[in-house]
Amino acid sequence: MKYILALDQGTTSSRAIVFDRKGQVVAVAQREFQQIFPQPGWVEHDAREIWATQHAVALEALDALEKVSGAARARDIAGIGITNQRETTLLWDRATGQPVANAIVWQDRRTAARCDQLRAQGHAARIQQRTGLVVDAYFSGTKLEWLLDNVPGARGRAQAGELAFGTIDSWLVWNLTAGRVHVTDASNASRTMLFNLHTQDWDDEMLALLRVPRAVLPDVVPSSGVVAESESSVFGAALPIAGIAGDQQAATFGQACFAPGMAKNTYGTGCFMLMNTGAQPVASRNRLLTTVGWQGAAGPHGTAYCLEGSVFMAGATVQWLRDGLQVIKSAAEVESLAAQVDDTGDVYLVPAFAGLGTPDWDGYARGTMVGMTRGTTRAHIARAALEAVALQSADVFGAMSRDARIPLRELRVDGGASRNNLLMQMQADFLGVPVVRPRVTETTALGAAYLAGLATGFWQDAQEISAQWQVDRRFEPHMGESERTAKLGRWREAVERAKGWARP
Repeated sequence: MKYILALDQGTTSSRAIVFDRKGQVVAVAQREFQQIFPQPGWVEHDAREIWATQHAVALEALDALEKVSGAARARDIAGIGITNQRETTLLWDRATGQPVANAIVWQDRRTAARCDQLRAQGHAARIQQRTGLVVDAYFSGTKLEWLLDNVPGARGRAQAGELAFGTIDSWLVWNLTAGRVHVTDASNASRTMLFNLHTQDWDDEMLALLRVPRAVLPDVVPSSGVVAESESSVFGAALPIAGIAGDQQAATFGQACFAPGMAKNTYGTGCFMLMNTGAQPVASRNRLLTTVGWQGAAGPHGTAYCLEGSVFMAGATVQWLRDGLQVIKSAAEVESLAAQVDDTGDVYLVPAFAGLGTPDWDGYARGTMVGMTRGTTRAHIARAALEAVALQSADVFGAMSRDARIPLRELRVDGGASRNNLLMQMQADFLGVPVVRPRVTETTALGAAYLAGLATGFWQDAQEISAQWQVDRRFEPHMGESERTAKLGRWREAVERAKGWARP
């Protein structure tokens, strides 16, 4: 057995990547699928299309493997690792395997009013204490409640055990096993608002609050461990399904953040930041999320917990410069344009175009630019946009360090914008710790592969994985402490001017 197959099911595309024993990419395939917007604020996926594209790219990757290495397709695959878009919610018929409605995507806001109601009823503190989550339409619980209430006959059928709920990992395992196995892993379960972080099981109080029958729920399994074998008809051989984790937890594992205090930041449309806090969940006082990182690998007692924070506008800020202001023609231009000036000239851009995420959580904040003079140029604005990404991330990691009471030693980075060297240097300067970019940036799929490989003996232990993690470039902080403190203080002044702008 020479390879691991990672299934990376994302929000806009399904990918499959084959990794070798050194953690290197050997074959890859990808297909996009349809985004469905039934009405403003609603986002849906056709779960059948998700499975069709995921199965197709896996077969394509195995075909490519055969051409590249001469391997006999599935025969040389030691195991399958699954990583997935989180919180997206699906309900299907156990007998037919067919969805009873489209999947409700994590971005969907249809249950925002229900979340307002839960907060008004005084449930927010209890929900956070048990699940580690803030009350928000982002999570699966209110989405599932909505499906049970709005799909004709769904609630009665769910109570009778005829329907199955799952996040996308559950749906993939169900289809890989031809309906034999209904499971989710602890990292995905911890994003539902139905899972108790302390008992590591579905929480009866949360189920009662959201009127979810236990009969509809999957079994919770470790993130690293053989949970089933795929049907031989799927890939031409029965393969162990041995790793499952939500995408951001998988990326943290792929970055080998195995010790408490180790953290990663993924720079995509937004930023998702996770810090390993060790074997016990850390309750946030700064409105971060407490989540299961992974279970069954590279952690004391088998479980590692994380704190998580979200920045809504990262790469999307650069897209706004390109498409909205039209000061650049391509995203790649922003680095060279920003480098034309040594500083922003005291200009600050707060990219609160969709409100502010962690740690402010202000849905009424709006995009704001302050400090402009007649001397302000598009280069200053471009530099302010890059600084805004790094400064928002510095806010989140400040909150993380205060919550975890663990000093941040370095930040490991991935995602498309991590290729921007100027941005990464800014990030190091504003954090005051090194920022480290790895050679292999496919960290989400790699994390799923590592979880599966540890369960099957393909890799022996976390030390072997850590040894494979290699640095592409390390960015050391150059900014002095007094200058950093002044910069962060000035940024917070700008943020305060953006907050509450759209409040009725």
